[in-house]
Amino acid sequence: MSRISLISKTGMEVAIIAAVDSILSEARSRQKQIVALIREMVECESPSDDPSAVNRFVDLLSDVAPSFARVKTLPGGRFARHVLCEFDLFGKKKSGQILALGHSDTVWPLGTLASMPFRQKGGRLWGPGVLDMKAGIAFFIYAMRILRDEETPVAHKIVMQINSDEEVGSESSRALTEKNARRSEAVLVLEPGTGLEGKLKTARKGIGGYTVTVRGKAAHSGLDFAGGASAILELARQIEKIAGFTDLRRGITVNPGVISGGTRVNVVAAEARTEVDMRIPRLKDAAALDRKFRALRPVDKRCSIQITGGMNRPPLERSPAIAQLFRKAQKLAREMGVALEESSVGGGSDGNFTAALGIPTLDGLGAVGEGAHALNESILVDRIADRTALLAKLVAGL
Repeated sequence: MSRISLISKTGMEVAIIAAVDSILSEARSRQKQIVALIREMVECESPSDDPSAVNRFVDLLSDVAPSFARVKTLPGGRFARHVLCEFDLFGKKKSGQILALGHSDTVWPLGTLASMPFRQKGGRLWGPGVLDMKAGIAFFIYAMRILRDEETPVAHKIVMQINSDEEVGSESSRALTEKNARRSEAVLVLEPGTGLEGKLKTARKGIGGYTVTVRGKAAHSGLDFAGGASAILELARQIEKIAGFTDLRRGITVNPGVISGGTRVNVVAAEARTEVDMRIPRLKDAAALDRKFRALRPVDKRCSIQITGGMNRPPLERSPAIAQLFRKAQKLAREMGVALEESSVGGGSDGNFTAALGIPTLDGLGAVGEGAHALNESILVDRIADRTALLAKLVAGL
């Protein structure tokens, strides 16, 4: 069975489908070019915390954009520039646009290529950022090339937005994303699919973060132990409460992930803090959790507690409009011999912002592979063509 086909079809049947489907056939014929572009992108390292490196990737995007695309960049504050790319495609245009969303930044520090080089081996492409999410950007660029070359009519203006700070919270890009989403009929997110099946993402959890800081009273642990009020001990008591906010039955997770505090082993700690990650499947869960954090009170009354933080990304909740968009993609995939499934995941993307505005948003349309943010980050070569073709068909069909 061909890996491209999760439907029960032989390799010969898939080849016949490609032969009669001009867009899929074009995607297959350009696969080497797509791989070359992915390699160029992966080898242009772009960690979030290095604006100059990300800007080099932005410059690369401007260089490789097709001649029929208008590219402009916008300032990203303390981050690198963001990219807007508008494609000039055939067809009379209706009002509204289709927005494709991606990001240029990765979690990998500069120099990772030395120990984790781009390579093609075992039916996969490997390298930092290849899955999350440079391949998805390359797929979309080539999908638009195919539509242009095939003179396929497209009913809406097509805009691709590439943000420079998605991996670190989208601080500078969120307003731009929401502005463009409000102008859009649909949003297609170029993040990788779920698992080696490449499931699309029709729901994502919302993400929040809190910092809980406890202040106590310092004292010498040998000479005046009773005179001190340990912030560390008080924080330990509070962490027990915070961990209890998790409700797995409802899909709510609260994780105290970082703890710090104290100065020396022989000093009763005057200050301690924990950084807490929160994930919720429904926006209505956010207010109740926030009240729980704000209601924390010290057991040792000599200590005080300060709470900062809150929601960063609202959840991407599966709506009827999102379900309808998925079914359209599923039908287009089925016509190519690919069985497409949907998934709900705990991680967030910039699609969380657009879905929260009520804009139909379909996520996970990028590469199929595994190992995002891990040493085994890789994509399946034999899923490049059908993923690229799906993007082209979806754009043409909206």
